[in-house]
Amino acid sequence: MASTSRLLLGTSPFPHHPTRSSLSITTVNEHMFGIGPCSGKFIRYISKVFSWLIQVGVNQLSDPETDKINKPYRPLASGKISYKTGVIISISCLFMSFGLAGISRSKPLLWCLLIYFVGMTGYSINLPLLRWKQSTIPTLLSTVPANLIANILAPFLHMKTYVLEKTTIFPRSIVFASVVMTVYYLVIMLLLKEIPDLEGDKVTDLQTLSVHFGPKQVFWSCVILLEMGYGIAIIMGATSPFLWSKIFTVITHGIMALIFWYRADSVDLKNKDASQSFYMFIYKLLCVENILILFVR
Repeated sequence: MASTSRLLLGTSPFPHHPTRSSLSITTVNEHMFGIGPCSGKFIRYISKVFSWLIQVGVNQLSDPETDKINKPYRPLASGKISYKTGVIISISCLFMSFGLAGISRSKPLLWCLLIYFVGMTGYSINLPLLRWKQSTIPTLLSTVPANLIANILAPFLHMKTYVLEKTTIFPRSIVFASVVMTVYYLVIMLLLKEIPDLEGDKVTDLQTLSVHFGPKQVFWSCVILLEMGYGIAIIMGATSPFLWSKIFTVITHGIMALIFWYRADSVDLKNKDASQSFYMFIYKLLCVENILILFVR
């Protein structure tokens, strides 16, 4: 248990990934279905946590040397847990994740875990035709759809078809969430993954955009991309048939766009701590966005 905790909590200064995933899944569930049957939600939450731990474990097991440069606080890189323990934890989580999904017999949940597992494992593991993190385009193709399905579309389909057994109709809010979150995931994988890891990527010969074009150009491209995402959110909010939702969505996303631009303008890209701080700031914005989606109609 202590080793598992280190693997989970040692991936970053604080465990933002499970927090973000839980918020995404909770948003979809509560906004679309209210309280609903608790057992279906519980299975979904727990299986997703185990699937996330698989991804964390495989990523750290595949890159111990790179992590010693980029993220020396991680448990494998720092020596807090052994390589063998990491393998055991990852395999155990694999059985637990797919075992829970198999018991539930939920097709959306099983497909979600399979797609997430293939995408995120192929991103990290060093095998022929895999290790897609070596280049930016394969990174985006493997991680952005996997996260979108795991955090937005799969929870919706799981609750709709398996728990409530209703006909699938995609409401406006799911379309809104899918579009806005896709932009967030693009920015996170381009900016947050590559810029803080630039030093280690150069040493291990990973051909990322930051290595090719430099961190400044990639940084401002991502800033503009996320600002465009906020613009799309404002336009979609302005077309809402509900006045209160229209006003709330437009104002809140306008404020977030201004705060994001002000924060981005003050980042010193030569300072790794400043880049890491901005990394965490965008995750906070992502968590706030999950809450704002509740008010989209």
